[in-house]
Formats: sequence, C-alpha cells, structure tokens
Amino acid sequence: MNSLLDVINKQRRVHGLMQHQSMHKHEVASSLLQRQQDAELASHITLTTAEQIAQCLSALDTPSAQRLWQLIPPEQANRVLWSLPEIRRMELNLESPAVDHQRIQCYELSNGRLVSVSLQDSSVLKNHAPVWVDLIDVTLGERRFIETLFQVKLPELLDENELEVTARFQVSDDDDLMLHSNFLGIQAQHARSVPVAFMVHHGMLFSIRREPLPIFDLQKQRSRNQPGYVNDAWDVLIDLYAADVECSADALENIYGKLGQVGRHVLSESISDQMAAGILSDIAEEEDHNGRIRSNILDTQRALNFLLRGRLLSENQIQDCRQIQRNIESLNSHTSFLFDKINFLMDSTIGFININQNKRVNQLTIFSVVFMPINILAGIGGMSEFSMMTQGIDWPLAYGGFVVCSAFIGWITYRVLGLLERKRALSSYRRPTH
Repeated sequence: MNSLLDVINKQRRVHGLMQHQSMHKHEVASSLLQRQQDAELASHITLTTAEQIAQCLSALDTPSAQRLWQLIPPEQANRVLWSLPEIRRMELNLESPAVDHQRIQCYELSNGRLVSVSLQDSSVLKNHAPVWVDLIDVTLGERRFIETLFQVKLPELLDENELEVTARFQVSDDDDLMLHSNFLGIQAQHARSVPVAFMVHHGMLFSIRREPLPIFDLQKQRSRNQPGYVNDAWDVLIDLYAADVECSADALENIYGKLGQVGRHVLSESISDQMAAGILSDIAEEEDHNGRIRSNILDTQRALNFLLRGRLLSENQIQDCRQIQRNIESLNSHTSFLFDKINFLMDSTIGFININQNKRVNQLTIFSVVFMPINILAGIGGMSEFSMMTQGIDWPLAYGGFVVCSAFIGWITYRVLGLLERKRALSSYRRPTH
C-alpha cells in the first residue's frame, strides 16, 4: 500500500506544479501527463494485492479513490470490493461484491450426488442443506461473509511445519471438529506440502486453503459422477484423505521411475564430473520429494488416528479409515526403500567422483616419476663439473646430446612404469576368488 500511495502523492505534486506553469497548449500537456500517470498507476496496481488496494482506497480522499478505482482491472475489482469496508463502498457509490464461485464453492447432496449451490442468496440455508463449503484463497471480507451466513467461526490456517497436536487437531466447546493437515501439491513435477484447515460444524464440512489442489477437484468430480459415493460431510473428509494417499502413491511411482533413470547413468562404464554433478542434483531433488511425501502421509495418519479416537464416525467410515491406514503403512515401506536406494545412488556417484580424482592424481604421479630422472640430469647439467666434462666439445653438440639423453631416460622410465602397471592389472585379474 505504501508504494501505491507514494506514487499517487508524487503524481499529485507533479500535477500541482504543472497547473502553476504557463505554457503553450497547456490542456494538451495536461492530458498527456494524465495518461502517463494512469499508465504508471495501472502498472503498480497489477503488483499490489487486493487487500493493499482496499487499504489505499480507504486512505485516499473520495475523488482520488474514485480515480484509482477506475484503473483497477475487472478481474481484480471483486476481490478489492470484498476487502473494502462497507461504509467506504457506500461513500464511493460502489456495488456490493459478488460471490466468486471459483473461490467459494458450496455443495449439497442430491440423489446421492454432490451438487453445487449458489451462495449469492442469503436464504441458502432455508432452501438447501449444504454438506461441504470449500474456500480457496478467500479475502478477509469473503471469510467474514461465510462466517456470518453459516454462523460459524472458521479456523485459521497453520504453517505446514506446525507439529503440535493440540494446535492441529481440536474439538471446540460447541463440539465442532477442527483439523489442520498438509496435502500433497505437485506443480511442474515438484512436490510440496499445502496446508489445509478443516472444520465440521453441524454436519457441514468447511475446508480452507490458499491455492487449488488437484485432489479436491478429483473428489468433486467423483462425487458428482458416482451416486452414493459420499453420504455426509464425514465421507467427504475421509475421501479427501484417501485421495491424498493415492496422490502420494502416484508421486512415489514417479520417484521410482526417475531414480531408475539415474541408476542407469550411475551404473554406466564412466561418469564425468559434470555428469556426476547433475546426477547428485537429481538425487537430492528426489530425496526432497520423498521426504515431503513421507511427511505428508504421516500427517494424514495422525489425522485419521484423531478421527478414530473421536468416535464420531459410523462403522463403515471407521473401516474406510483403517483401510487408508493400511495403505499408508505400505507406502511407509516404499519411502524407506527409496531412502535406501537414494543413499546407494549417492554413495555410488561420490565413489565415481573419487575414482576420477584418483585417476588424475595417478596421472600426476606418473608425470612426476617420469620427469624425476630428467630433473636429476638437469641438476647435474647445471653444475660446473658438466662444463669440465664437455671441455673441448662444441656447446650445441654437448647440450644437444644432453637433451637427447634426458628424453631417452624419460621414455625408458615411462615404459617401465607401463609394464609394471599391466603386470599388476594382469595378476589382479588372474587372482582366484573364494
């Protein structure tokens, strides 16, 4: 908000200075300045959240706020209206915000199927019996609208790393059940944990999240197409956890496939340092994915244990929860196996890096051994005795012979080292195994 207000205040000062200037075609210059300022404001608005724009509209005087409102894009205007206080909306002669059915979705059961219900009409509870209200990245105003409409206090989203059981699983004084779970979100082949808050109030399930999740869309589609797939809010909640476990299993299968590709590279005949660096990066990424999946399914297991201890479920729902727990136990064994495989591939890749380093050290050692006799001869050649020994011989011939002799000794040393290396390799190959 501060940056947007700073831009508006700066434009005011520039506009005020221009009004006091006497120039040719003043109206044309003023119109051009206005278009430039509107373009600048529009670019800043696209980088500002709806809540910050609403705060800016509340801080400005009415003419400036109306001008700013004209520059807000239509796709962002409704979110700004939800964040704007009702008194300020009336002062600016703005209409009431509409319920965005992309972010606020309400469902009831009709003939065993989930059917969408519009929340634009406040008499929804008189004509319908909702079982699920799904909130996706709602503003504070939309949140208060839902709380007022259903007479409920919605829970706040917790951080994904919050592990305290008393904070994640609660039963309120009104017997409302509140759960905070992490669901698996996969975007661009990258797995991450997305926090979701649940609340069961008088037979209605409320879910609050910051972003769309394919798991929720899948469950809505199943519940619309298959009659009797869900019978109440508890079924919806349990099926969401079951779908999360299915998604985790699919993600583990993808890790198996990627580690298989990495394993084929690792077990090849030779790996360069550049290839090893890429392999280590891929292994580290899959280890992170596997860790997130394991954390996610353990969180789901804790939530199911809490539901079972609460004795709020029917016998069929209890059996469903236990089946999900058995699936989680099988996935835990898979994640443990993947961790072992990741460690093996990591150790193998590091082993290849060490082999490459040993090869380079061995080459340097051979190089230094080959030149050791030459260095000795070079030291002798630099002594005064060498001049005495070659006295009477022309210096080009003497030093030329010295160079030839040094090269011959170096070649002999290299050949001897090669023969010794082949003999060692041959004896190692013929060594009997027990």
